[in-house]
Amino acid sequence: MSDTLDDDLKRRTKALLEPGEVQLNGAIVHTEYSGQEDIQMMQATLDVGDIIAEHAGHDPKDVYVHSGNDDPDFSSNQHQGLTIDGEEFVWECQQLLRNGSFDVVIYYEASADHEAILADVEDLGYDVTGVLGS
Repeated sequence: MSDTLDDDLKRRTKALLEPGEVQLNGAIVHTEYSGQEDIQMMQATLDVGDIIAEHAGHDPKDVYVHSGNDDPDFSSNQHQGLTIDGEEFVWECQQLLRNGSFDVVIYYEASADHEAILADVEDLGYDVTGVLGS
């Protein structure tokens, strides 16, 4: 990925984290999955979501994915991880096809262990760029 594209994606991700009701951090997970490998890309999203859930103090088995395909207020490649009990926010992401491969832009509450999340995502074999919110 070129530095210009990566800088643009970091800038756009940072804008998503701007102060709101909840303080957020984020990660850009760079994959090698092409547009034809959407099943692998979705599994990568789920694996990263499980990591975030763990570092946010939730059991991943107690988190479900609400997908854009299920809701007219979302785009088709937008997903949220919510707790089964109470539908509490855990994470949200967009899956972006850029230069022939998917990047997953995912954000989560700043109280989650950001550095541990990034390390565990790298352990899955992905390049990851952390983005700290304000």
